This record gives sequence, structure tokens and C-alpha cells, in this order.
Amino acid sequence: MSNFKLVLGSKSPRRQALIKELGFPVEIRTKEVEEIYPEDLPAAEVPEFLAKLKASPLLDSLAEDEILVTSDTIVVLNRKVIGKPTDADAAKRMIADLSGKTHTVITGVCLTSNNEQHTFSSKTKVFFSELTTEEINHYVDTFQPLDKAGSYGIQEWIGYIGVSKIEGCYYNVMGLPLHDLYRKIKSKFL
Repeated sequence: MSNFKLVLGSKSPRRQALIKELGFPVEIRTKEVEEIYPEDLPAAEVPEFLAKLKASPLLDSLAEDEILVTSDTIVVLNRKVIGKPTDADAAKRMIADLSGKTHTVITGVCLTSNNEQHTFSSKTKVFFSELTTEEINHYVDTFQPLDKAGSYGIQEWIGYIGVSKIEGCYYNVMGLPLHDLYRKIKSKFL
């Protein structure tokens, strides 16, 4: 389908599985970066800022035929960024905060080649039903969602029983907006 290779700069097993579904050759390549953003940065701009930040330590490793894909996903509730939980108790509090409310999931993506760099974001509204304390405890204790923004994975049990509907891309909530990513790669690099 193409004469280039995608390089995914992410350790996330979900992103790794998703990007392989696009049909391009993919290599995983990561370097640690401290995910810090300016406190005064508007919530909607945080994911693109962090996606670009994650690309920076990998720039020197890119070959001529490679396109680096880095991304970051955040959950926004009442204009406040909800990150990853620090422990199980924090995860339970986060999910309780989301219960019965609508929040926005924003994924920022940075596409980088040796010649150019493009960033974009995708937004999805997620509507949560009211959850009981028992349901929240069961989910966190069983699925250990400590590596997920907002403390949940839509593709897991909590998504089956707690998400009443979404407006936007389902895969964006999982961490990689595949439709938008494919279209951007096609328009910018093919």
C-alpha cells in the first residue's frame, strides 16, 4: 500500500494493536519523556503538546522512509484534565466523578518525518450512566486501569455496562483515532 514504514512511539499495548490494523508496516520505538505541560495551557491543547513532546527524543532515529506517530490521550470533565490515577483509590474516585456525567476524550497525534511534522487532535464525547460503588470497585479491582486516562478502558467491562453512548470515534477513546490518523497519513504523506 505504500513505500514507507510507520514508527509508533508508544509502549501502550492498545495503541500498538490499533495501529497495526491500518495495514502499514509498523515498528515500535520508544524513549522515555517526562509528560509535563504548562499549567496555563488550555485543556484542548494539552494532547497535541504532549504528542509533539513525545516525538522529540525519537527524531534523530528516523530513517528517510519512516513516519513517526506519537500521541497522547486525556479525559476532560468540566474543563479540567483528568490524567492517569496514582493508585486504585484514585481510580475509584475518578470513575465516581465520571459516573452519570458526560466527558470529552481528546487524543492529540503528531506525525513526523525527516522533512515535516503535523499535529492534530480528535475529540469524542462519552456519556456515562450512573454507576454504583460496587460496580466501580469491581471494575478497578478486577481490571486495574491504572495506566489509563480517566481510569477506564471503554473496551473493557466498564464500557459495556457504564457507557450509554458516544459521539465521535470509538478508537479515539481507546487512545488512537484510526479514521483521522489514516486520513492524515494519506493526505500528508501518500
